[in-house]
Amino acid sequence: MKETNRIEYKLELTPEMDIEKEIIAFLNYREGGYIYIGIDREGNAIGVHDTDGCMLKLKDRIKNNISPSAMGLFDISREEKDGCPIIKLTIASGSEKPYYKSKYGMTPKGCFIRVGTSSEPMPPHQIERLFSSRVRNSLGKIVSPRQELTFEQLHIYYQERGKSLGRNFKKTLELLTETDRYNYVAYLLADENRNSVKVAKYSSMDRCELAEKNEYGYCSLIKATKSVLAKFEVENKTASTITPAERIDVPLWNPLALREAIINAMVHNDYTYEVAPKFEIFPDRLEITSAGSLPDTLTKEDFFNGISIPRNKELMRIYGDIELVESLGSGIPRIIGAYGKECFLFSDNFIRITLPMAFSKNKVTDKVTDKVTDKVTDNQKRIIEIISGNPKVSQAELGTILGISKRHITRNMLWLQNEGYIRRIGSNKTGHWEIL
Repeated sequence: MKETNRIEYKLELTPEMDIEKEIIAFLNYREGGYIYIGIDREGNAIGVHDTDGCMLKLKDRIKNNISPSAMGLFDISREEKDGCPIIKLTIASGSEKPYYKSKYGMTPKGCFIRVGTSSEPMPPHQIERLFSSRVRNSLGKIVSPRQELTFEQLHIYYQERGKSLGRNFKKTLELLTETDRYNYVAYLLADENRNSVKVAKYSSMDRCELAEKNEYGYCSLIKATKSVLAKFEVENKTASTITPAERIDVPLWNPLALREAIINAMVHNDYTYEVAPKFEIFPDRLEITSAGSLPDTLTKEDFFNGISIPRNKELMRIYGDIELVESLGSGIPRIIGAYGKECFLFSDNFIRITLPMAFSKNKVTDKVTDKVTDKVTDNQKRIIEIISGNPKVSQAELGTILGISKRHITRNMLWLQNEGYIRRIGSNKTGHWEIL
């Protein structure tokens, strides 16, 4: 591997090395980039002696020597190449360009841009152009509508990961404006706010027949995110197919892609619209709608190639700290790998992800309706739909879900078996239901 416009090799990190220059160049570059430490210019792995110490120094230099803050725009990880430990620094393109060395300000001596395989001083006219178009409505600059905020939940989430928030966490996590007032990031992460995430379930293919509605909010956005993730762990039922060779379990949605889609919507939503992401479950699909279009400097091609420009870098940084986000730019390729580019819909003000179900409940219902519309009751149709999503469901669980007595469940199940719609495979304890 050779150095490219997006890849830079460094043999080691020394106090004399101008690593800030390379990082700034990638922050200002529309595609971001990667810096590998422990590899020579020919691409040969030499290794890093103290990877932990090197990673701490890197983070400290980025935090203290680069402006505007790049926290949330980089990811540092330890990897191995040819048996040698190396360090990979992933840098996203920033939304508050131009980035510069704090010591020299927005001058050619402080601003850099990637040109080919080198980092070059940025011309004054380009500095002026980037500054004039800088995003000024970022959450970090918007004053919170409330200033009496508490963060007990945030402390708990950090403690769960073996981390602690010091006395200056408000500044460290960039929860304050330049005038030391709580910003909108702080508002979203506070124990109480007016932000609410809705999860709706429809019994129709459109939004006409609402079957269930849940709200997760008025609390820390992290708590709301975890609640939505937990909700979809329950919703992501598994269907089983028995073949002569094996039993094949298929969930409604790819679990990894589903998780990435949920977190991606929560972290990259444009909260300046004062609306939260919306999750809608239909009989054949899941739709996730988040506010905001693609950033001006990001094309659809860049987006599909996994190039990341975090809309809310403060949220990205904190979600990374508590390990809800794995690494920059990893989410979209995982979603595309499972569902293709066609699952994304872009409009001027919103982005929607549509994840089709692996098996459609409507197909089961239609099968029943086509055969004996006048005989099958609504409860019997629902029993078949539930079994299609969870073949191991018990009669007691069916009664709880449908809100009917054990006697009525037993009677309906016997009728469906006698009429040839379902059958029991195996014992009551270890077996499962099969739709015929």
